[in-house]
Amino acid sequence: MTDSTRVQGGLICAAVIVLALAFVAGLLQESYWALAVPVALAVAFVLGLTFWVGWTIATIRVEPEDSAEEPGDPAPAASPDADSN
Repeated sequence: MTDSTRVQGGLICAAVIVLALAFVAGLLQESYWALAVPVALAVAFVLGLTFWVGWTIATIRVEPEDSAEEPGDPAPAASPDADSN
C-alpha cells in the first residue's frame, strides 16, 4: 500500500467525520433538511444502481455457441475391487 493511498483513506475518514457532525448538528436544530438530504441521496443511489442493473441485463449481447455440445465421456465404471468391502 502506498503513502498516497493511506492519505486518501485518511481524507475519506475526515470527510465522513465532518459530514456526520453536520448531520448531528442538523438533527439537533430539528432541521427537515438534515433527514431529507441523506434519505434523498440514498434513494437516488439505490434507484440508479437498480437502473444500471436493469440496463445491463437488457442490453447484454449473448452469442449462441457455434458447435453443439458433445456428450462427455461416460462416468468411469467402478472397479471390481471397490465392491469387495
